[in-house]
Amino acid sequence: MADMSPLFRRKAQDGQGRIVTLIRKPGCHLCDDAQVVVEKVCGEVGVEWEAKDISLDRQLHDQYWEQIPVVLVDGRQHTFWRVDEQRLRKALTE
Repeated sequence: MADMSPLFRRKAQDGQGRIVTLIRKPGCHLCDDAQVVVEKVCGEVGVEWEAKDISLDRQLHDQYWEQIPVVLVDGRQHTFWRVDEQRLRKALTE
């Protein structure tokens, strides 16, 4: 079997097409801490991220209000309350 070209290998490793979602609420110190980790790790590995505010989205509020902050990777729950930098990096680079 032929090895992938460097172009395809680079695309697979640089995080293109992946997204991290931080579900948070205003005035939440754990959310602020989580955002620092998400920004750092996503910046290092080249993965896009977004923040969603549960106070503006009833469905997110109903689903996650007891777990805030929540981090989703590609739409699937990765963690809640505290974000482990090494664990998030590993999830985004494997």
